[in-house]
Amino acid sequence: MVKFRRVLRSTCLFLLLFIVRCTPPEDHIKCVSENTNCTITNSYGTFPDRSICQAAYAAYPTTEEELISLVANATKAKRKMKVATRFSHSIPKLACPDGLDGLLISTKYLNRVLEIDLQSMRMSVESGVTQRQLINEAAKAGLALPYAPYWWGLTIGGLLGTGAHGSTLWGKGSSVHDYVVALTIVSPSGPEDGFAKVRRLDESNSELNAAKVSLGVLGVISKVTLQLQPLFKRSISYVVKNDSDLGDEAASFGRQHEFADVTWYPSQRKAAYRIDDRVSSNTSGNGVYDFIPFRSTLSVGLALVRTTEENQESLHDAEGKCISARLTTTTLLTSAYGLKNNGISRKFTGIAFTGYPVIGYHNRLQSSGTCLDSPEDALMTACPWDPRVKGEYFLQTTFSISLSVVKNFIQDVQKLVNLEPKGLCVLEQYNGILMRYVKASSAYLGKQEDAIDFDITYFRSKDPGTPRLYEGILEEIEQLALFKYGALPHWGKNRNLAFDGAINKYKNAGEFLRVKQMYDPFGLLSNEWTDQVLGLKGSVTIVREGCALEGLCICSEDIHCAPNKGYFCRTGKIYEKARVCTLIRKKKQL
Repeated sequence: MVKFRRVLRSTCLFLLLFIVRCTPPEDHIKCVSENTNCTITNSYGTFPDRSICQAAYAAYPTTEEELISLVANATKAKRKMKVATRFSHSIPKLACPDGLDGLLISTKYLNRVLEIDLQSMRMSVESGVTQRQLINEAAKAGLALPYAPYWWGLTIGGLLGTGAHGSTLWGKGSSVHDYVVALTIVSPSGPEDGFAKVRRLDESNSELNAAKVSLGVLGVISKVTLQLQPLFKRSISYVVKNDSDLGDEAASFGRQHEFADVTWYPSQRKAAYRIDDRVSSNTSGNGVYDFIPFRSTLSVGLALVRTTEENQESLHDAEGKCISARLTTTTLLTSAYGLKNNGISRKFTGIAFTGYPVIGYHNRLQSSGTCLDSPEDALMTACPWDPRVKGEYFLQTTFSISLSVVKNFIQDVQKLVNLEPKGLCVLEQYNGILMRYVKASSAYLGKQEDAIDFDITYFRSKDPGTPRLYEGILEEIEQLALFKYGALPHWGKNRNLAFDGAINKYKNAGEFLRVKQMYDPFGLLSNEWTDQVLGLKGSVTIVREGCALEGLCICSEDIHCAPNKGYFCRTGKIYEKARVCTLIRKKKQL
């Protein structure tokens, strides 16, 4: 059985390395007829509470004028509305209008580059332009967006809605919104404005600090202007070290290298440090980063990997998970995570990685996502998380912890690993914990301090009542971060409990809510979830049987876990304030 698992995992990773065709993702908005009677979900097919949101109508404006008309008509009818992006990669329910009579406004066709000013190095785009479009069009003009998320299938409007970022402690930081110098936003209004008001904000207007990270509750962004830089080259190398001094090195490493990040494999007690800096444009190199987990994969391979994970979970096969994790890590490290020296990004012509450093132009290294742009192949291949195939199905817990206390958090996680050495192998099956650097932002709902963002991905059962192997360890890490260390949640990821009371951690939350009231006094762009997250109406947690298993609540009673399957609500192993679902094995009768 062990040999089979090794062969299976290696085979599937080989498929990830070399499959290049792919069925592109489907539209996450589905309507019964002529854009009416619609449903919406995210790109993973499931919101944290497993609901599918409904709407009466979906609209696809192609111009700002059409957008203004849509907002005005919905406002006049007092209809709830929500903005939907092309690929919908936000995990929480940001795109759900309340009730059954709402309107979905898709920015799919607001996808044009409007202007590139070479003298000022500024670029204006519509809000539905994808990150990939922006990067490529800027590069054609000899310009670059200096920092960005690693996945290019995001829209500019979506980036701003959730505060998405890359990794740096240099300059203004890694958040895309901190490079926004102007934007246009369309909001509901009264009859004196024709029921829709267009605001054109720039850096002289403090309201820009609210609109730059808005959760979509202020209005529909139609245009964004970004400050760019001259295109440059980068040099990337990965160095793997024992994680014994990770707590000491984490903060300083981010100041030593402009694009630094760390991928941490806590159960293997090692970390991969990304040494990533600008170099002269005269430096030889034509490198590209085609990140392996973002490539298309044979659907049959995805199904085999998922079946293996499910079997490991049902059999409580911790050792099997650790074997899979080590094979995954070794394969990714050996292949440099998808870095290639020779500039080949999609056509297979042999091994394209020949050694570090990999040097190339910034636009070819800063993000990737080749599974998005391939022709239809009847789902023979797909993005690994495409809900139409049996593939990845996961939860994400993502939060940022201030540099001033990050060492203590890392050491607490290491204490848990010492108590349960196999407890975090499940994370390493999904490439460990990604640690990215973020700076304090001027945005009201942006980062409050210089910090490290911890991005944790892990197995999710198709059955909401089935606990995960080492369920309590991950829950304790989450609660350690959020409550002991005051971590801020990533607005576009996370389970519900991460957002409970989060608004109180933002010093300018009151200013944001003041602008929200000014822009949308009727609350037409808000929904129950955003009202709860912003502290306006009740709690975002959902208390019901089994709720703690999926992060809908923190357990306070055994029924919130899975007592019928041996999981009971107990205190944490090292954090006494944590309440987690713990497997209690009954002693065998003699």
